[in-house]
Parts: sequence; C-alpha cells; structure tokens
Amino acid sequence: MSLTTPAEALALILEAAEPLPVERVPLAEALGRAAAEDLVATEPVPPFTNAAMDGYALRAADTTEAAEERPVRLTVSGVLSAGASTTPAVAPGTAWRIFTGAPIPPGADAVVPQEKVTRDGDTLVLAHPVKAGGDIRLAGEDLTQGEVAVARGTALRPGEIGVLASLGFGAVAVHRRARVAVLTTGNELVEAGTPLGPGRIRDANLPALCAQLAEMGAVALPFPRIPDRPEAVAEALRAATAQADLILTTGGVSVGDHDPVKPALEALGADTVFWRVAQKPGAPLGLWRLDGRPVLGLPGNPVAALLMAELYARPALRQMMGFRHRFRPQGTAGLVDGWRRGRPDGRVHFLRVRLAEGPDGLRATLTGPQGSGVLSSLMRADALAWIEAEQPDVTPGGAVRVILTGQSEDH
Repeated sequence: MSLTTPAEALALILEAAEPLPVERVPLAEALGRAAAEDLVATEPVPPFTNAAMDGYALRAADTTEAAEERPVRLTVSGVLSAGASTTPAVAPGTAWRIFTGAPIPPGADAVVPQEKVTRDGDTLVLAHPVKAGGDIRLAGEDLTQGEVAVARGTALRPGEIGVLASLGFGAVAVHRRARVAVLTTGNELVEAGTPLGPGRIRDANLPALCAQLAEMGAVALPFPRIPDRPEAVAEALRAATAQADLILTTGGVSVGDHDPVKPALEALGADTVFWRVAQKPGAPLGLWRLDGRPVLGLPGNPVAALLMAELYARPALRQMMGFRHRFRPQGTAGLVDGWRRGRPDGRVHFLRVRLAEGPDGLRATLTGPQGSGVLSSLMRADALAWIEAEQPDVTPGGAVRVILTGQSEDH
C-alpha cells in the first residue's frame, strides 16, 4: 500500500476539521479566541479631539511672532482636565491650562507641552511659535465610525481586547474552544512522579500533549492511561466520542502485535481516511472518523507525537476554532552542519533546529540527535527544517525550508 504524502494528509485532516459553534463571551474572557464576525466601530476613536500632552491649549496664530528676544504673552483663562463636560472657547490672546485626554476647546488648534513654556502668574510666556495641530489627538484618528475594527477570524490579543473595550464592546461572538480527548496507550507507562519499576517508563506524551493543546487554545480532556488491549481502547474511544470534538490517540497505531488502536477502531466500525504517511518521524500517523468525530492517531514516540500534533492537529484545531491564520510562518535558512539522507527513502524529513541570524541570513543548527525518542532536541528547537522527499543530501550551509514553531500564526 502506498503511503500518503504529508500534503495529502494535511488536506484530509483539514477537510475533517469542521468549524465549531459560535458563542458570546464577556470581553474579559475573550483573550486568545477568534472573532466569529467582523466587529465594527459604532463610534469614532477617540470620540472627540483631545490633548495628547499636559500643557496649554491655544491658537497657533497667536504665536507666529514668538521669539526668544520677543516672547509672546498669553493670558491663561482657566483649567481643563480629562473628563471635562464643558469646554469654553479660546479667545484670541488667551490659552487654557489643559491635561492629557481633556477635550480641545473651541478656537484652539494646538497644545504646547508645559515643559516648552514658562508661566508668570496668569501669563503664559512663549519664546517659539507653536505649530497648528501639535500634540492634539483628532476625533477618529484611531478608528472611524463604521470601520471594521477587528476582522472575523482575528485572534483576540491584548491589543484587540483594548480596541474593543474602547468601542464599548462588553461581549463578543467567538468560536467555541475545541474539546480534545487525549488517549495514551502502553502497558509500560507510569505517571510522572511515580517510581520506575522494571521495564517501565514515565508517560511524557499525556502531559506534553495536554500542555500543547492548552497553548493552542483548546481544552484538553486527558483520559486515564489505557492498557494495550483492543477492548480497553474501544471502551475509551466510545467514551471520547461523547465528550470531544477531536480525539487524539498516542501509540498503538503501528503494525506490531501489541498495537491496539487500529484494531479497536476497526472493531467499532470507524472509517479509515488514511493510515501511514511518507515522513520521518511520524510514519504511523492515521486519521479515522468514528461516530462523526475525527480520530487522529499519533505515534507513541514522544518527539513524533508532539511533532505530528504541531504539524497536523494544530492547523486543524485553529480551523475548527475559527482562526483566519492556520499555519506558522515559514522561511528559508542555511543548515549549518548539512544533512545526509543516505539511501533514497521517498519520505519528507522534519529536523529539529535552532535559528540564529547570520551574515547571509537565517542559519539553522540541529539541536541534537534526531531520533524520535530524543525529546530534549525538541525542547531546544524553535523551528523545523522541512526536507522534501526528493531533496538530496544538504551540504553544509545549504538552503532548507523552515517552519518557525517559535512564532505565532498571528505574528
């Protein structure tokens, strides 16, 4: 049976990733969510022309003759503070003491900062002309009424939250967070913090995948570890379909006698979308549909499991949760030490690398041994080098495609 290519696998996974329902949440709870509709400014921001500095509101024309040897003197008529509800007009030859955020009074067309003038009682002394429009924030200079402030699919970060608050949005429509069941299999696994017995290893996949899902903005539903028995896996899968939008399994999807996930899915009547991908690590990746839910079977080796979640589950979940940008930024870097494929294997290879700026652009350095169980090399990486299936050996410094896993899709 021919292997699915990574591009084909990704397309099939995205096809199965259906958008989640929309809900309204208080603005304070919207951080990290995707706007489910265009959010339009119902008023200008700022709503009125105001002072950008503490100083004096005046008519610029009154200062055109100001010079150090012939300073201009203006009478200070009063004080305007932020929140002032009335703004008396500025008459020729006068100025008003004004504070940041206070409305610009009629007749004034500039604010001179307080540190650029001197004060003699109720007289303001100016030794230099003031430019019209100086240190004034115009109504609507940030957002005009009717303008789309935040487009549908935009990730709501602190900046977007601030803009929406300034517009008076108390709640916003967002896509629901994806609920993701995480099922780990393996008779050899014990929980972190548990002493190791003979032949046992600690389960890194469950806590790491749950952390990865939380970082993606999804809700992880960790299941108790499952023994390597098809009937036990089938029972967990049935429970997961009732709770989750997406099911992730780790381990048990290869071709060994003790790989129970694939037999369990077959026994439950799941539809196989694909199984096995021409890539390294992560060849035993599979996608099934069970009771209308996508089931993404990840390899059991920790590096392979986390990389497959990054490369395939992450864009699928972002699509489900309504984000406009589904993919990490990419670029090109010189692979410092080069890389040898050896004999042709027809597979895409993903290498863990660390990026740094060099004299000729980005440089990528391998973070250590590239075995699928070397988790520390993933911890040190901030990018993946993508070596195409037909790409031969990479000479030292040769150009490779890189996925910037250390940068957000919403950069």
